[in-house]
Amino acid sequence: MTAATLQKPFVISRDLQAPRELVFKAFTDAEHLKNWWGPKGSVITYIKADVRAGGVHHYCLRMSEGSEVWGKQVYREVTPHTRIVLVSAFSDKDGNLTRHPMAPVWPLEMLTTFTFDDIGGGKTRLTVTWLPITTNEDEYTAFDQMRDSMTTGWTGTFEQLEAYVATF
Repeated sequence: MTAATLQKPFVISRDLQAPRELVFKAFTDAEHLKNWWGPKGSVITYIKADVRAGGVHHYCLRMSEGSEVWGKQVYREVTPHTRIVLVSAFSDKDGNLTRHPMAPVWPLEMLTTFTFDDIGGGKTRLTVTWLPITTNEDEYTAFDQMRDSMTTGWTGTFEQLEAYVATF
């Protein structure tokens, strides 16, 4: 099964009280990313962000219970203030792809699209679309069954981003 054959991507949006240029900068500048990226309660302990087509965002999150989770994103498209398309995955500290540390049947790679829409009044609608790239039936089933968890995770990340951009 490929992403093209999947019928139901995960999509979530949030309206932020910040201009699109600021929200986009929060996504593309490592100094900003380290202040909000990741699930609620996590802290970035390592970050490298080369935000351009072909560039890599590699990071380590220390979770609230103390474990470390590494992630890697490879950018496919970066359209300033409008759209970012990347492939996201879990990784090790050297950037090699790994399985989800708590869900071994989770898809190895996800196609992630962020869109930044100016909705007027200095506000931005941020939309995340997530889709497994290549997966088998078990991995797609795991993805499909984790929609509530994905909603919770992205909601927490949005809350951190919203609080961070409010400081400007």
